[in-house]
Amino acid sequence: MTSMTPEWRIDDGLTDYPDALAAMQSRVAGIHAGTANEQVWLVEHPPLYTAGTSAKPSELTDPTRFPTFAAGRGGQWTYHGPGQRTAYVMLDLNRPHGRVPPRDVRCYVNGLEEWLIRALERFNVKGERREGRVGIWVVDPVTGAEAKIGAIGVRVTRWVSWHGVALNVEPNLTHFGGIVPCGLPQFGVTSLAALGIPATMQDADVALKSAWADVFEADGAT
Repeated sequence: MTSMTPEWRIDDGLTDYPDALAAMQSRVAGIHAGTANEQVWLVEHPPLYTAGTSAKPSELTDPTRFPTFAAGRGGQWTYHGPGQRTAYVMLDLNRPHGRVPPRDVRCYVNGLEEWLIRALERFNVKGERREGRVGIWVVDPVTGAEAKIGAIGVRVTRWVSWHGVALNVEPNLTHFGGIVPCGLPQFGVTSLAALGIPATMQDADVALKSAWADVFEADGAT
């Protein structure tokens, strides 16, 4: 009998991307079979680029800079690296999760967005959605420019979700320079650190876990 509450796993150090893919695939198979619990898995990766199913080769502008991987998720090019909290979310979408109804991928993605927005609220940062742009955006208080602070890319296999979100806590933002992040060359990326917020990865984890309950364990609609 599996639990109705996802397990939370937080890994120390840097997790190799192929190992993460293999672990997610194994967990997703177990969830589908009813032999494994749902899981929210928080990791950091070494510097790398991943290609979603819509990634264009031309938007990998520095192909020799870091290792590249085909992620199998939706979306385009994404950077992962130290100082960025990647959260892999493996849920059985056959059943409801708080405000997310069953078998509704659009509402699930909206829930992931809301999760990041509410986590950012814990740092007094206003994260926002933008029509036609996936991810979470903030307006730089100094320049007034919009920049992306959180990325979202999901895959659903037999109604079990995997992949998830990435929150920029204190990554090296120059590392994003080898790709066109999410296919949007006109917009930059930012982080909590770049916004002047000295958050640790542990601070981010606390915010994410607290905000999770607001969305995936709450009743009613947003």
